[in-house]
Amino acid sequence: MVIDTDPGIDDLVALALAVTSPHLEIVAITTTYGNATLESTTRNTRELLRLADRGDVPLYRGCDRPLVRDLVTAPETHGITGVGYATVPAPAPTDGLPNHRALLQVLAQCREPIVLVTLGPLTNLAWALRQDSDLVRLRIARHIGMFGSLAERGSIHRWADFNTWCDPEAADLVLRAGINTVMVGLDVTRRMVMRPDEVQSIASSRDPVVRWLGEALQYYVESHARRGRLDGCALNDVVAVGELVSPGLLQVADRRLCIDLDDGEHQGHTRQHSAGRKTCVAVDVDVEHMRFLLAHVFGDDWRAQQTAGGIE
Repeated sequence: MVIDTDPGIDDLVALALAVTSPHLEIVAITTTYGNATLESTTRNTRELLRLADRGDVPLYRGCDRPLVRDLVTAPETHGITGVGYATVPAPAPTDGLPNHRALLQVLAQCREPIVLVTLGPLTNLAWALRQDSDLVRLRIARHIGMFGSLAERGSIHRWADFNTWCDPEAADLVLRAGINTVMVGLDVTRRMVMRPDEVQSIASSRDPVVRWLGEALQYYVESHARRGRLDGCALNDVVAVGELVSPGLLQVADRRLCIDLDDGEHQGHTRQHSAGRKTCVAVDVDVEHMRFLLAHVFGDDWRAQQTAGGIE
């Protein structure tokens, strides 16, 4: 698999799930802007790989802004650095240098088809399709993307999820390309919620990786509370990776979708439309099993808590 991501707090937990799973082979990680700037998301990814002792995973910088729109990030949700209260080093001098061909370079090195998981705006994939759609179709057997929303509002100010809202033109291009995409949207990802007491528990873990993630998640809990969203935090991105760790975690159905390219509160909204592109959409998720899978990240204490609660 190749992971395209914009860490971001929930992205870090999803990455940790991927790099600690014995069932996944990660060919490379590409970064993009989104929850923070490209400079920060690249630095955050590198720090997670260092803490997890996965320096063997190649890391590539991708796009630093949307295809046509202005750059927007989410410091109110993820903090200025993108990782909340977690400590991170200064970015490397090259972390902010964009490379629109990053994903194509990765795909060109692959000897067989891969699964692409996108956890941020779809700009890197859209650029790849623009530049060499034949290579993309040859190398990407399946695309699982955390983007979209049918019934859930992204926020009080917009219908779209953040990833699609950032670059609706990229999402539109990807859907119209018809590359075996599975949309994992807010309608299912918001069901994966961590309680404040669970976050506090992992923030005091003796494991340095778990403690670091917990410190990031503490900010995430507070940002959810400030916006009156919920008591705890939604780990949206882990659900897309969870489907690869344990196939069948998601229930899916075909929907015909289009992307709203207008400005205003419907910018980037993934609408059902009879003339839309037929797309595989996640419609349900086994939340209890997803929580159990997070033992790969949070360790034996978390596994014991889930087992004690009857989750297997």
